[in-house]
Amino acid sequence: MKIKVLGPGCPKCITLEKQVKQVVEELGIEAEVSKVDDIMDIMTYNVMRTPGLVINEEVIFSGRVPSNSELKEILTSKNK
Repeated sequence: MKIKVLGPGCPKCITLEKQVKQVVEELGIEAEVSKVDDIMDIMTYNVMRTPGLVINEEVIFSGRVPSNSELKEILTSKNK
């Protein structure tokens, strides 16, 4: 699974990146987590509000940081 956290480096973007890495480790999911901070690259996903979460090139959400339980649910469902 390829996971991208979209965001220029704001506090919410940093929080989401840490949260994603933590949940991936907790769930034992094999995933490549990367941070996309170039605004032009972020715009290719049609994300206007950061942070954004992209899994396997599909935008899952943008403009918020989910709860840990919501993120676990998302990652578990996408890992099937």
